[in-house]
Amino acid sequence: MYTDDFNHKRKFIVKLGKMLHKYGTPAYRLEAHLTELTTHLNLKGSFIISPTSMTFVLWTEGHEQEYTHASRVNPGDLDLGALSRTDELVDQVLQGLVGLFEADALLDAIDNRPSSYSKLATAVAMMASGGAFAMLMATSWNDVLWSALLSLLVYLFVLWAQRSPRISNMLEPLVAMVAGIAACAISSYIDPGINIRLTVLSAIISFIPGLALTIGFAELAARHLVSGNARIMDALMMLFKLYFGAFLGIAIGFTLFGMVDFVKPEPISRHFAWLAVGILVSSLIVLFRSRGKYTLWSLAAGFIAYGVSITGASLVDYTMGAFLGAFAVGIYSNLFTRLAKAPAVIVAMHGLIVLVPGSKTYIGLNSLISGQDFVVSDRVGQQTFMILMALVGGLIFANVALPPKKSL
Repeated sequence: MYTDDFNHKRKFIVKLGKMLHKYGTPAYRLEAHLTELTTHLNLKGSFIISPTSMTFVLWTEGHEQEYTHASRVNPGDLDLGALSRTDELVDQVLQGLVGLFEADALLDAIDNRPSSYSKLATAVAMMASGGAFAMLMATSWNDVLWSALLSLLVYLFVLWAQRSPRISNMLEPLVAMVAGIAACAISSYIDPGINIRLTVLSAIISFIPGLALTIGFAELAARHLVSGNARIMDALMMLFKLYFGAFLGIAIGFTLFGMVDFVKPEPISRHFAWLAVGILVSSLIVLFRSRGKYTLWSLAAGFIAYGVSITGASLVDYTMGAFLGAFAVGIYSNLFTRLAKAPAVIVAMHGLIVLVPGSKTYIGLNSLISGQDFVVSDRVGQQTFMILMALVGGLIFANVALPPKKSL
């Protein structure tokens, strides 16, 4: 029989683990965080975390009481606001300011808390992310405008998916297909100066799993092999679904509306890239549901990542630029943890999203299958792999140079 004290502790640990997993915490950070909490509660614990399963093994000193919990879970979505509030609650528990009974109830309150951002704000953020990515690719103002509008169309399907399980199960290929058909219609009837494939990519950029690929490789580097492999395969399947949807949508669009001669518009100046980074990170603050008090920290992370990476790329090459950018983001996020006493992931995600090569993976997939490049890209497949490795290496070296004060 379990004692009441052991029961309260193991219930809180399991609930906390599931909540943090739901909010998108990487496996290696989550396991370290749970181990730290378990030790503080005078228990021993072992945890196996993957994107789709969680195993908790808890026991007392001497193994008088043991408890094992295994659960099937869905991959978590980033919710940096809930993650931050949960981390603050755990800190209060560790400091003895909040008891386990009260903390258990507060976990439910955090989970049931409505989003700080309205659907209108999220729609604007989706439009901004699509337009900012097109701007960052330095194509044309035509592409920026249509990317933003198609991103709004994509968000309407996201809202529909929240109400319909059938739409939710096929959301990724569906939005890519709809964006492809719409882009072809725009090209035929409204604006022949639209880069169809790049506009489709920009419209679905919030679905591109570049960050998931980077986290997966980081988990492999931390020797969390099950979680890392599962996350990478999930990201690759997401990429394949998006590409197939876009490929099918463009094929249907050309069949319905025909192909028109591309009229190349005036390209965007590279100087607008800094504005694009600011808009992109601002939109991610809303999409990741980050707390307003960390806005300036998050914006700075994006500018640091971009500035250091392009400087490194201009002095050496793209791979070194990615390494230096990730190293700078890692140092900055660990410094943020020390100063703000909040999880490093809150600002690290905004910096990494500027660096991750998810779009390059999509472009490389298009080049491999169709033999066509819709942006100028040499050896994009090799670049993608090297950039992923450089990002992981940069984060590892940053944690050695300035160790994080928190496990999250």
